[in-house]
Amino acid sequence: MAIEQTLSILKPDATRRNLTGEINARFEKSGLRIVAQKRIRLTMQDAMNFYKEHEARPFYKSLCEFMSSAPVVVQVLQGEDAIAAHRKVLGATNPANADAGTVRKDFALSIDENSAHGSDSAASAAREISFFFSSLEIVG
Repeated sequence: MAIEQTLSILKPDATRRNLTGEINARFEKSGLRIVAQKRIRLTMQDAMNFYKEHEARPFYKSLCEFMSSAPVVVQVLQGEDAIAAHRKVLGATNPANADAGTVRKDFALSIDENSAHGSDSAASAAREISFFFSSLEIVG
């Protein structure tokens, strides 16, 4: 198995409810290591730039408004097959379809307020990590 890095974002619905520690404990328990982390407040423009690939989709504007509505925690997770491992801990995007014990099943308020984001591929992870972090900020 390959050691990978992936981006994780704890979304406004999670930070508003002080779930950062509980969610991160699940990531760490699964074998992922937090190698970079910061709490930030995205501007609407930041959110629009980050989610630009979804610009043509009907949910784009509301997603950007939500992601800029309160602080988020952006972080880089590292571990064996980190992208797949992280997504397994997160569960399905729609919490109604998520497995029991996953972050989204246990904490999401809705499909839109689903508590966390995770990169879906190595290419996305590289792009997303570089959006938020310089190489100097990622330490193992």
